[in-house]
Amino acid sequence: MTCGLPADPSKMTVVTEQVEVRGVPRPSIAPGTSLQLGGRGSGRAKGRRRAWLLSGVVSVNILILGCAMVSGSAFNDVAVSPVDLQIFLTVLLILTTAWMVYYTAFTARKDHAVLYKDGHAGPVWLRGGLVLFGVFSLVMDVFKIVNYVGYLHCDSAVNIVFPAVQAVFIMVQTYFLWFHSKDCVQVEKNRTCCGLMLSLSTNLIIWMAAVTEESLHQTVVPENATARASGQDGDCYCSHSACGVFETAYYYLYPFNIEYSLFASAMTYVMWRNVGRLVDEHGHHPHPHPRFRLRGVLVGPSAGLVMLVAGLATFVVYKVDVTSSSEATKHAALVMHYVMNTVAVSLMSATSVAGLVLYRLDKRAHVSGKNPTRLLDVGLLLGASLGQMTICHFTAVAVVGTGHVGELDALNLACSLLTVLQLCLQNVFIIEGLHRQPFPEAHADLVIANAAAAIPALPPAEGQQPSVVAVVETKSARVRASHSAAVPAVPPRLHLTWKRWALKEVCCFMLLCNVILWIMPAFGARPQFDNPIGLHFYEETMWVPIVNVGLPFGIFYRMHSVASLFEVFLTS
Repeated sequence: MTCGLPADPSKMTVVTEQVEVRGVPRPSIAPGTSLQLGGRGSGRAKGRRRAWLLSGVVSVNILILGCAMVSGSAFNDVAVSPVDLQIFLTVLLILTTAWMVYYTAFTARKDHAVLYKDGHAGPVWLRGGLVLFGVFSLVMDVFKIVNYVGYLHCDSAVNIVFPAVQAVFIMVQTYFLWFHSKDCVQVEKNRTCCGLMLSLSTNLIIWMAAVTEESLHQTVVPENATARASGQDGDCYCSHSACGVFETAYYYLYPFNIEYSLFASAMTYVMWRNVGRLVDEHGHHPHPHPRFRLRGVLVGPSAGLVMLVAGLATFVVYKVDVTSSSEATKHAALVMHYVMNTVAVSLMSATSVAGLVLYRLDKRAHVSGKNPTRLLDVGLLLGASLGQMTICHFTAVAVVGTGHVGELDALNLACSLLTVLQLCLQNVFIIEGLHRQPFPEAHADLVIANAAAAIPALPPAEGQQPSVVAVVETKSARVRASHSAAVPAVPPRLHLTWKRWALKEVCCFMLLCNVILWIMPAFGARPQFDNPIGLHFYEETMWVPIVNVGLPFGIFYRMHSVASLFEVFLTS
C-alpha cells in the first residue's frame, strides 16, 4: 500500500474498474476518462507541510506558555496562583471544545472531506481504554466540584468552574475521537491541523498540571506549596464534613485522568499526521480484523494473574506499613516491595528473551512502509522508558557511591539494574512484534475507503483547479454504496502452531506484569522517597525533580506497554 500519487502524475488514464473495499463497491468511471494531475502531487505535499509547520508553531508556543504557567503555580511563592492556572486551562478547554464541535458539525460533513480512513488509527480497544479512563476522569471532576463547594465561601469560584468545563471537554473529546480518530481529512487542512495541535497541546498541558499536582501531593514539600496545590489557605476551612473524603478520593483518581490525557494526545497526533493523507487502496482485498482469542492460551494468563494478585497484596501491605513509626516495620515493607519488583522484572526479562528467540524462528516478513500509528508507538515506547531508566541509574549510582552493603541497599541496587535490563529487552520485543506482518487471518486493511464519500477521483489541492475531474456523486450511487455491505465470512476455527501459541503466552504474561507495575507507582508507591538513600546522596533540590519528572514517564511507559503488547498479541 502506497501513500500519495504516482511518481509521474503528469497524465493518467483511469480504467473502468469495480473495486470492493470491505464489501462496498466503488462507483466505476467511464473508460478513457483522463485526469490532468500535473503538479498536483507536489502541490498537495507542499500544502501538508505548510499546514504542519503552521500548526507546529502554534503548538510549541501554547506548550511553552503552559509549562511556564504550571511551573509558576507550583513552585513560585508569588504572582502565579493555582486560580490563574485554572483560568488559563479553562480558556484552552473552551477553545478546544469549540473547535471539536465545529469539526464534527461542519468540517467532517463537507463533501469529499474524508475520502480515506486509516485502519491502524484508533483501534476499538484503544478507544475503549479512552472511554474507561474518561469515565473515571468524569468521576474525579465530580468529586472535585463537591469538594470545592465546601470552600466556596472563602475561595474562588474558578475551582468549581474548571472541573465543570473539563467534564464537558472530556465528554466532547471522547465522542470526537471515537468517531473521527481514523479520519484522513482532505479539506480545511490548515484549520484542521491547527485545531488538532490545539487539542494536543491542551491535553499535554492538562497532563502536566495533573502530574504536578499529584506529585506535590505524594512528595514531602513545604506546607505552603501543599496548600497552594490544593487551593486552600490556612484560614479557609470546608463548610461540610465530607471534604476530606472527596479530596482523598479524587487524588486516587488522578492516574486515570493522566492516562486519559496521554491516550487522547496520542490519538490526536495520529489524526494530525493523517491530514491530507492519500492512500491508493487498489489491488488490496479485505481481510478480517484481528480477533481477540484466548482459546488454548493458559500458562501466560495464569502466571500473569498470580503476579498481579501477589503484586496487589504486597502493594496494600507496603502502603500500610511504610507509614509506620516503627523503623523495623518500614524496613520490612521496603524489603518486601523490592523483592516483589525484582522477581517481576526478572521473570519479564526471561520471558522477553524467550519471545525474541521465537521471533528468530518466526518467518513472517517485516512491515514495509511508514505508518503514523506505528511510528508513534515506537517513539513513545522508547521515549517514555527513559524516565524509569533515569531513576534506576541515579539510584544505582547513589547506592554504589555511599558504599552501603546492607540488605536493603543490595535489593535496591539489584532491582534498579534488573529494571534497566527488563526495559531494554521489553522494548526490543515489542518493537519487533509491531514491525512483523500479521498472520493472514489476523490481517486488517491499513487504509479503507470511506463509503460515505463515494467518489472515484481525488480532490484538487487547495488553491488549484483540476482540468478534468471524473466525479460520480448521484444520490442513487450514494444509496447503493451505503447499502451494499457484503455479508462477512465466518472466521475459520483457529489452530495455533506452537510458535504462535508461545508468542501469545509471552504477550499475556508480560501484559499482566506491566499492569501491576503500573498500578503500584500510579497509586502512590514511592520507595524513592521512603528509602532515604537518594535524598541523602543527591539532596532534596536535585532528587525530588528527578523523581517527579521521571516517574510519570515510567507510569505512562507501563500503560503504553500494555497497549502495545495487546496489539502484538492480536497479530501473533
